[in-house]
Formats: sequence, structure tokens, C-alpha cells
Amino acid sequence: MTSARFQGEHRKWWTLAAVALGLFMIMLDNTVVNVALPSMQKSLDLEISQLEWIVTGYALTFGALMLTSGKIADLFGRRRTFVTGLGIFTLSSLACGLADSAAALIWARVVQGVGSALMNPATLSIIAVAFPPWEWGRAIGIWVGVSALALAIGPLVGGVLAEHASWHWIFFINVPIGVIAIVAAFAFIDESRDTSHEQRADVPGLVTSGLGLFALTYGLIEANHFGWGSSRIVGAFAVAFVALAAFVALERHQRLPMLDLALFRDRMFAGANTVMLLNSLAMFGVFFYVSLYMQQVLGFSPVKAGLMFLPMTVLIIMVAPRAGHLADRTGARLLVGVGQLLVAGALLLFAQLTVQSTAWALVPPMMISGAGMAMTMTPATVAAMGSVRPDKMGVGSAVLNSARQVGGSIGIALMGAVVAARLSASLAQGQALPAAFVHGIQGGFYLAAAIALVGSVVGIATLRRQEHVEPAPLDIAA
Repeated sequence: MTSARFQGEHRKWWTLAAVALGLFMIMLDNTVVNVALPSMQKSLDLEISQLEWIVTGYALTFGALMLTSGKIADLFGRRRTFVTGLGIFTLSSLACGLADSAAALIWARVVQGVGSALMNPATLSIIAVAFPPWEWGRAIGIWVGVSALALAIGPLVGGVLAEHASWHWIFFINVPIGVIAIVAAFAFIDESRDTSHEQRADVPGLVTSGLGLFALTYGLIEANHFGWGSSRIVGAFAVAFVALAAFVALERHQRLPMLDLALFRDRMFAGANTVMLLNSLAMFGVFFYVSLYMQQVLGFSPVKAGLMFLPMTVLIIMVAPRAGHLADRTGARLLVGVGQLLVAGALLLFAQLTVQSTAWALVPPMMISGAGMAMTMTPATVAAMGSVRPDKMGVGSAVLNSARQVGGSIGIALMGAVVAARLSASLAQGQALPAAFVHGIQGGFYLAAAIALVGSVVGIATLRRQEHVEPAPLDIAA
């Protein structure tokens, strides 16, 4: 083996490590706040809807801007876009830590979402350029493992910092990590871009999609407060419908659309993205509401609540890389189908929780959901990215991650609507608050389980084994 080839073989793994560092940080912020929510609520005197906005404001901006960011990465360079996002994310993390009001924290989280949206699409496209197609399963398995690990370990990190320092430190810790990630990106990531044809930003698509998603989320979160039949909520849903319909119409006729709807003509790509959307719809509410349940109903400390997510973390670490390797050999269909069935089973177990449940009742659904998430996310990601031309990896990965983030934000809002409605009904019947809250989340978990079952059916019906081919040459600037 020549020295150049030796360096090339090792450089791709250093590239993956540099990308994974940034990815870990931004995915951690999807869930790190959840265990700290009661501390934030007490410190800033927050309402439940404001707590939801702290979580969904980040996830929604993350998802809504990701499609445009994928095109930006393809146009201006994937490393450049990744580093720019890192910088924005790091500075906004500092602003989150310094926030002294609900409004300041929510807006800083929104800006965090902007930074994450710039970073995330570039990660998969950088990996796709650095690794040959026959190694994508292994590399993406690690990528998914890092992503899922960050999602799962977030509650523990948040619990430790909230209990032994303060909730502010869940954001301050991002600052030194962000600086290190920027240095690593310049050291180990080669620049690459799409030069196949003219590129430009799709501003009408960005505005209509962002407005539609925000209006939909606003309606779901605030419906219980203002009333489902109020003019404000009905108007929000009407705006969401019109804006999202306009987005689809615009993307069908734009010369250079933000979302190339032709991608969805591929059954594999459409199916994999639908599965990721449904998986996030089902699971993101778990991190939010189980964290509140453990502390506000069972009386767990933030650290103990965070520790309860460790069984999920362990299963994700163990299963995700193996699922990626197996997906390369056997395809994604069976893995995704079984994975979503496991997620549905775990959610049904969560729905059996009561005011008298113990910590042991949480262990089985945590373990099963961890295995199910890993078996779903890795093969679905491999299937989606294997369906996209190499020169469109930025947009392809943006669609995939947008599906996950948008699904997560809407999932929290949708589950929140169910929880709020059932909680209010139970309180009106004279139940105590803890029992009413449990009644609310039980309904949310049943809904999430049904969504996961639909994801299993979609995966089995749409995903097939895929043969890898050599990619066309890309313009790569060292």
C-alpha cells in the first residue's frame, strides 16, 4: 500500500470523526433540554406551551430550513456551509445560556436551529463524497449511531448539568466543543460542491414551507389554550393548508426548486423519507413527555431521570452500526419493518405507565425503543441516500433530515394536543393533577404507537434491496 493510499484510507475516517463531532452537538440539543425542562420552568416561570416551544422552536427551524441549506451546501461548498453552521450554532448556544426570559430562550433556540440546518445536510453529503458507495452502510451506520446516541444521551447530560450546575450549562458546554469542531473541519474535511448546472436559492419555496410548518405547529400547540374552534386556531390551520399547498405548487413549477419533487418518483427514496417522518412523529414526544412524567409524577431527580434513558442509549450503540452493515447485505425492508414494530410495542408499554409505576416499568420500553429506532434509522438512511445521485447528496440528505426534524416538531405538538385535551377533561372530572397528566400521556402514547405501525407497513411496502454503482466524478477542491 502506498503512502498516499494509506493517508487516503485514514483521512476518510478522520473526515467522519470531524463530521460526527459537529453532528453529535447539534443532535444532542434535540433532547438535552428535556430533562432540564422542569428546572427551566421553575427558573423562568414558564407555562407548558412555552416549554413545548423551547423544544419545537429548535426542531421546527432546523427542519424547515434544511432543504434550502442542502442546496446551499451543494452550491457554495459542503465544508464551508458546515463550518458556517457550526459558528452560528456555537454563538446561539452562548445566547441560550445567557437567556433570562422565555422569549429570549425561545428565540435563541430558533437561531440554534438555523445553525443546525446549515450543518446537518452537509454531514451526509461529506460522508458520501469521502466514502465509496459499498462502504456507505458502514459509515452511515456510524453516522446514525452518533446521531441516535446524542438523542438518547441528551437527557442524561441535561439531568447531570441541571442538578449539579444549572440548566444554563446545557448550552454553555456547546461553546468549547463548537470551537474544536470548527478546527477539525478545516483540518480533515475536503471541500466539495455540485457544479452540474446553475444553482440558486428558492426563496418562495422557503417562505411558503416555513410559514406552513410554523402555522401547523402553532395551531397544534396553542389549540388547547385558545380552543380548537377559535378563530385564531382555525386561521392557523387554514394558513398552514394554503401555505403548504402553495409550496407544493411552486416546487412543481420552479425551474430550480428547493425540493425537487422528482426525487419522490423513486419508490425507495419516498418510502425511506416517509418512514423517517413517521418514526420521528412517534418517538420525539417520548423524550419530552417521559422526562416530565419521571420528574413531575414519579418524583425522580434530573440525574435519575436522565439515567433512565441509558437502556435506550446502550441498545442504540449496539444495534445501529450492525443494522447498517446488515442493510448493505440484505436491504432495508425487513430491518425497517421489524424496527418500527418494536417501536410500536415500546410505545404501547409506555402507555401502561401509571402514577404508581416504578423505575423498573420504564426499562423494557426504553430498551425495545432503542433497538427499534436503531433498526429503523440506519437502514432507512442507507436506502434514501443510495437512491440519490452523488451530485445531489446535499439536497437528498437535507430532505431526509428535514423529514426527521419536521416529524419530530409536529410529533411533539400533536402529542401535546392529545395530552392537553385529555388532561383538561380529567381535571374537569375532578382527578388530581398527576393522575390527569398520566391519563393525558397514555392517549399520546397510543397515538404514537399507531403512527409507528403505519411506519412498519410503509417500510415493508416500499423498500427493496439496492445495488451500488460507482458514482460519477465530483468537483472536489482540497
